[in-house]
Amino acid sequence: MANDFHQKLKIIMNEYVHLVYRVSQNFPRGELFGTTSQIRRAALSVILNYIEGYARQRSKVYKNFLEISYASLKETKYLTHFCLTEKYLNNADYKKLAELSDEIGAMLWATIKKQ
Repeated sequence: MANDFHQKLKIIMNEYVHLVYRVSQNFPRGELFGTTSQIRRAALSVILNYIEGYARQRSKVYKNFLEISYASLKETKYLTHFCLTEKYLNNADYKKLAELSDEIGAMLWATIKKQ
C-alpha cells in the first residue's frame, strides 16, 4: 500500500514539474534568469528532494527531505500566482498547476505528519 502511495505521488510530481517546464517556455525572454529559472528549479526540487529522501530510508533524514520538498512546493505555488498576476500564465494553466500543487501538498503533508 505504501509503495502504491509513493508511486502515485511520484507520478503527480512528475506531471507537475513537466507542466511547469512547458508553461514557462512561454514566459518573457527577459525572465529567463528570473522567474523562469526560479520556478523550474523550485518545481524540480519538489520531486528531487522527495526521491532523495525516500531513498535515504532513515526516518529523520526522510522527514527533512519531505519538508524541503514541501517548502519548494510552496515556493512554486507562490511563483505560479506571481506569474498569473504578471500575465505570464493563462488561467487554465494556473488552475491545473494549482490543482496538482494542492494534491501534492496534501499527500506530502500527510506523509510528513506520519514521520
